[in-house]
Amino acid sequence: MRRPWFAVGLAALCAAVAVPAHAWALTSDATAQRTSTTAARPVVDMEATVLAAQIDPRRADNTLTPGAKSSVLAVEQALQAKNLLDAQWVDGYFGTLTVSAYAAYQRSLGYTGLAANGLPGTTSLTKLGLNRYTVTNTIGPGTKVTRDGFVVNARTQAMLAETQRLLDYTLVLEQGSYNPGGDPTSAGTHDGGGVVDIAVTGMTAAKRTAVARALRQVGFAAWVRDPSQGDWPWHIHAAAINDTDLSSQAQNQVGDYYLGMNGLANHGPDDGPRIPIKTWEQYQRAQ
Repeated sequence: MRRPWFAVGLAALCAAVAVPAHAWALTSDATAQRTSTTAARPVVDMEATVLAAQIDPRRADNTLTPGAKSSVLAVEQALQAKNLLDAQWVDGYFGTLTVSAYAAYQRSLGYTGLAANGLPGTTSLTKLGLNRYTVTNTIGPGTKVTRDGFVVNARTQAMLAETQRLLDYTLVLEQGSYNPGGDPTSAGTHDGGGVVDIAVTGMTAAKRTAVARALRQVGFAAWVRDPSQGDWPWHIHAAAINDTDLSSQAQNQVGDYYLGMNGLANHGPDDGPRIPIKTWEQYQRAQ
């Protein structure tokens, strides 16, 4: 009986390269197994993971951030494998203990300051997932630039530029980012990236609200601040959601914003224009 053409082809190929047919089959099986193993690795959505790290620690319960559970679980399992997080906290909830564990992991890599703030960065998240998971939807603050005499990062600058386009109005900063201790009344929110204060001189109440709404539209947690709330003049305070350089205080403000609060120490209700909340990346994809 004649052998099928593919059997003859395989035998001829093996003979040509001096490899026994059974060895070829074993090699093919091993390659297929490695491919299957790689394909089966969890996928960590960095956008969702960073968002959960801002919101979850501010919750009064253990509600999970929508769309983040599987990604957070994969990160927590990796932290547990490094003995940085107890098994009981591997639950898909990026709470304060997970933030602390991730910050400890960042420090183990030699990071300090903002680079060890407990918010996953692309490099640390990828290293943590080596041979465990793959990372998608990576985000980052970009390089530092100067605007109105203040330092901001490229991501914040792009968000402000888009806000101006929507408003057809030029915004002027009265405080920038990366300003540790520069303004004690800011309670540390400007110590890292992603946070700015916008001057409102000459703006009507309606214009202030319109600016806050546009800032929120592109992915800022933004509020109009007035002197009755603290030791400051009228201004608009804005924190860029999912900026991985956010100080701990600014992370808390973003989490409070998602939970309907005003971002102040009194945890009052949000007094700004309510619109569907989006990150900068979500806003860009929707255009």
